[in-house]
Amino acid sequence: MSAASPITASIDLDADGIRHGHLRLPHSHDGSAWGHVMIPITVARNGDGPTALLTGGSHGDEYEGPLALMELANALEPARMAGRVIIVPAMNHPAFAAARRTSPIDGGNLNRVFPGAPDGTVTEKIAHYVASEILPRADILLDIHSGGKTLDFIPFAAIHETGDPSQTEAARAAMEAFGAPHAMIMRELDPAGMFDTVAEQAGKTFVTTELGGGGTATAASVGIARRGVRNLLIHAGIVDGTIDHTPSRLLSMDHDGCFHLSPGAGILEPCRDLGVMVQEGELIARIWPADRTGVAPAEIAALSSGLLAGRHFPGLIAMGDCLAVIARPVG
Repeated sequence: MSAASPITASIDLDADGIRHGHLRLPHSHDGSAWGHVMIPITVARNGDGPTALLTGGSHGDEYEGPLALMELANALEPARMAGRVIIVPAMNHPAFAAARRTSPIDGGNLNRVFPGAPDGTVTEKIAHYVASEILPRADILLDIHSGGKTLDFIPFAAIHETGDPSQTEAARAAMEAFGAPHAMIMRELDPAGMFDTVAEQAGKTFVTTELGGGGTATAASVGIARRGVRNLLIHAGIVDGTIDHTPSRLLSMDHDGCFHLSPGAGILEPCRDLGVMVQEGELIARIWPADRTGVAPAEIAALSSGLLAGRHFPGLIAMGDCLAVIARPVG
C-alpha cells in the first residue's frame, strides 16, 4: 500500500457551495521549522454533474492561467452551475512565487514528475496529490500553459492523439469549444512524467494550451484564456450560456521535423516571425558568435514546410535549445 499524501486541503472538495482555501504541504526549512507550502484552490459545486479541473502555473513563469483562473474563482456562482469546478491557478506555487519555470525548493519541473510520490521531493508530493486526490474527481481538464521566459508561441489550444478514438474525439470537441486562434494536434518530445499523460491514461478529456510567452502576459493572451475557460465550462454543461465561437486554424506537430534545435551557442537573429508560413529549406534564423567578430553566423533552415508556431525568446541561445517549432496546417 502506498503512503498517504502529506498534503491536506483546508476546504471540503466535495461539498456544495463555493470555497476558497489552500492545499497545505508541510515543508520544514531554515526560515520556518514547521512551515508549509500553501497552494491556493477554489472549489465550486452545485449538486451532481460533471467536474472540470482547471489548472495553471504548472510552470511558474506562465501567467495566462493564473490570471484567468483567479478571476474565474471570484466570479463563479454555484446557483448558476450544474456540477463542480475545481480551480488550482498556480499548481507549482513555489515556482510561481519565484517567477521560475521550476521550483526554487528542489528544482522540480512539476509537468515532468507525474504521477509523483507522497514521500518524494516537494514537487513530487504536489504531483502525487493532484494525481491521486484531485484528478480522479475530474471528468474534463484544462491545463493552461504559455512559453514562459524562454519560448514564445502563436496562441493555440492543444490535444494529443490518445489511441482511443472516442477519447481523442471528446478532447478535440473540447479544444474546438475553447476557441483559441489555433488548434494543435500535438506531439510531445518526451511525454513521460507529464500531467497530460497521467490524465489521458486515466481516460479523462484533456486540453492544454500555449498562449504566448516571454515570461509575461498580454491583454490578448489573457483574453483568449478567459474566453476559452468560459467556453469550456459551457461545453461541459457546467454553466449555462452560449459559446463565444471563434473558428480555430487546425495545425499538427506530428514529426521530428517540427522541432528545430540550436546547433551552437550565440546571438539569435530570427529571420522569420511567428505566424508566417515557411517552406522547407528556407532560412529561418542565424546564430552569430557572441565572443568574436569576423566569423560568419550559422544559418538555420526550415526542416519542413508549415507555420512558424513557436520560437526561442531570449536574444542569446545555447546549443540544444529549441530554436523554432514549425507546425503543419491540416485541411
